Amino acid sequence: MLNQELLDILACPQCKGPVRPTAKQDGLICDRCRLLYEIRDGIPIMLIDEAKPLPPEPEPR
Repeated sequence: MLNQELLDILACPQCKGPVRPTAKQDGLICDRCRLLYEIRDGIPIMLIDEAKPLPPEPEPR
């Protein structure tokens, strides 16, 4: 698990927006870009080429 101090300074490398931890604390999500950055051995992998795209959010009705 990453400490709050580190989470406060990390940003999405693509859009420079905020990231938030996943529910399992095994990755960081950029809601703006819909990308998941994995955390491996306690280290966030903040490389755009390594990020996994998330499915688009459903449209509100």
